[in-house]
Amino acid sequence: MSAINFEIRLNKENKIYHEGELLRGCVHFNCPSEAKHDGILLTLEGVVNLQLSTKNVGLFDAFYNSVKPITLLNTTLELAAPGKLASGNSEFHFELPLVCNKEPRVLYETYHGVFINVNYQLRCDVKRSFLAKSLQKTQQFCIQNKPTPLDTKALANTEVNFSISPETLQKTAKDRINIPRFLITGKLDQTECCVTRPLTGQLTVQHSEVAIKSIELQLVRVETCGCAEGYSKDATEIQTIQIADGNVCPKLEIPIYMILPRLFTCPTLITKNFKIEFELNLVAIFKDDYAITENFQIVLKRTAPPADSKLNNRGI
Repeated sequence: MSAINFEIRLNKENKIYHEGELLRGCVHFNCPSEAKHDGILLTLEGVVNLQLSTKNVGLFDAFYNSVKPITLLNTTLELAAPGKLASGNSEFHFELPLVCNKEPRVLYETYHGVFINVNYQLRCDVKRSFLAKSLQKTQQFCIQNKPTPLDTKALANTEVNFSISPETLQKTAKDRINIPRFLITGKLDQTECCVTRPLTGQLTVQHSEVAIKSIELQLVRVETCGCAEGYSKDATEIQTIQIADGNVCPKLEIPIYMILPRLFTCPTLITKNFKIEFELNLVAIFKDDYAITENFQIVLKRTAPPADSKLNNRGI
């Protein structure tokens, strides 16, 4: 039986598409000699996989009560009826609409989380007789929302000024006595952020009785899965960056600058079955390893840059 080498090629090199577009490409075959097959099928799949956290429902329950996947796309196209592939190169072109025709009637953005995953892929199956093993290849691609116009005034209204001290921390009076005296002030330029632009701001250590060892920014995903048995909600770390190392000079303005990682973030999404939300933690670690944390709720969006902006879309 002749070997069959093939791959799925998409018309876009970055493999990024929007809802309503046509997914175009071809399946390219290379055969050293003529090869027989029992049919070539191409399947378009889009699914939201949900998993309940063992922390909230227990290991046994999580295993048996995983939330049912949500199918967004499921289309099969016959590229070739049973027959033979000629020796050399051959191609089968395809064109598939990226439209969700049943509930929820919308395509969510590609997202890779811990308990929630939104994945899209093409699968090509080359069927062969029982004497030869059937062949399969997959090709993943990304779905993104179309950018909405940027409202600079609305973004400016989401600026947040903060002040962190022992008095602002949610501690009992007894705990506050043991906390070293300090004051950290600053601001986040916006709490409604575009996923393709950095999250920015600044902070200043006004004073501290104990030397500071490190100041870090932590991006957190909050995933909520719902089902008939109840809800599972978990916050997990996406990335942590250090913005100050060692004891910082008082009154020195420290910039806040965090680039949001592709695929592990997406526009904030709230549906009847699940939610994907995001938070930012500002963590100050003192010399004795005592750490204090200030939490900020943030909303992620996908917006188009203003006409006069030189910002790029990072190709995503």
